[in-house]
Amino acid sequence: MSVILIKILQFVVSLSLLVMIHEFGHYIAARIFKIRVEKFYIFFNPWFTLYKRKIGNTEYGIGWLPLGGYVSLSGMIDESMNLEQMKQEPQPWEFRTKPAWQRLIVMLAGVMMNVILAIVIYSGMLYAWGESYYLNDNMINGYAFNEEGHKLGFEDGDRILSIDGKHIGKVNEIGSMLLIADDTRHVEVLRAGDTVEFDIPLERLVDMRESGGYKGLYQEYAPFIVENVISESAIAAGYLPGDRIVAIDNQKVANFVEGMNQLSTIKNRSVNIEVERIMTDSLGVSSKQLVTLHTPIGEDSRIGIERAIITPAEITHVEYGFFESIPAGIKRAGNEISSYWDQLKMIVNPDTKLYKEVGGFIAIGNVFPEAWDWQSFWSITALISIMLAVMNLLPIPGLDGGHALFTLWEIITRRKPSDKFMEVMQWIGLALLLALLVYANGNDILKLFN
Repeated sequence: MSVILIKILQFVVSLSLLVMIHEFGHYIAARIFKIRVEKFYIFFNPWFTLYKRKIGNTEYGIGWLPLGGYVSLSGMIDESMNLEQMKQEPQPWEFRTKPAWQRLIVMLAGVMMNVILAIVIYSGMLYAWGESYYLNDNMINGYAFNEEGHKLGFEDGDRILSIDGKHIGKVNEIGSMLLIADDTRHVEVLRAGDTVEFDIPLERLVDMRESGGYKGLYQEYAPFIVENVISESAIAAGYLPGDRIVAIDNQKVANFVEGMNQLSTIKNRSVNIEVERIMTDSLGVSSKQLVTLHTPIGEDSRIGIERAIITPAEITHVEYGFFESIPAGIKRAGNEISSYWDQLKMIVNPDTKLYKEVGGFIAIGNVFPEAWDWQSFWSITALISIMLAVMNLLPIPGLDGGHALFTLWEIITRRKPSDKFMEVMQWIGLALLLALLVYANGNDILKLFN
């Protein structure tokens, strides 16, 4: 099966599950309050339906347009726009005749189901696979940064202590804490034993995100340091114990792994290798100097030195029992909700330029891995479930948040919006959602040609 088909299959299975769970929330809440459910559809069905079957008063079906799904309730102005029913005498089983608090619960039930699903998935993943991560406090050698990282002000060997006063716990938190920003970031690092603080302007973070420089921004730092000089050719070239190799054949070397990879491509020729050397003057003041050494490299790609062994950080693995996994899953879902909400605020802030990166179905589909992996599948599905929950809470007519807003207004003012007002708001909401859909998927198409 091709990579594209695997991605599509994962996307369809994930979205189908999320839509079904979301709409089931509305469905079960409506049934609890004895509201008649006329339709329960997975995906939309303009013009024709792939499958439908009526059981009791409810028509269950599968549409062909995978943009979501819907539950149509008697006596409610929703996506079905069944306005003829609203002209008839209200009935006790209709949505419009129920108390406002019941209608509010029905409207928010889909969002709650998405959040509950994310908690269940995260808890299940932690129970089944545990959690593995690197602790920032264990990164005693600091980090090596790519070119974009150096532009931000970082130096190889820096260990990031905090961002905007928030202590770094896990290594994988650094990227999101830097990128999810709508203002200048204040960073504190440990550099050569001293604490150094500096600001990273929002403009630089935006440039890094737009250039893709956040990919490989940082990695564990294991410098390529000479411990012993063991060959005559290396002695003749001028190597000294303590030299740190920083460039090979005019290509920068951030750490030992990059250096070895670069050397493996060179055989039977001489190249310039740049080292950083600690020099001490007559007054005992030390300083770093760059020295270029013309170095012969043999058939085995070796330069005749022994490197200093830098102990890497150990990975931390935590296992969760059944009852331990539940609060851990709740905490993770809460963190993801907070993170996604911050991203939405960035999108509406023109200074972040994040609106340029809003994606549609292609962007979401590309998040899934090229090979089916259950751990990745469930992790991505839980994240999309959080995204659907937060998006549906936005106070846009046509979304659950829009319906909930009007219902809250009714509870506070004791005045129910007219059917005509709700009809107009529904059309406005549908137009806004359609415009957003076109914009997001248009961005995806444009990126294919860039």
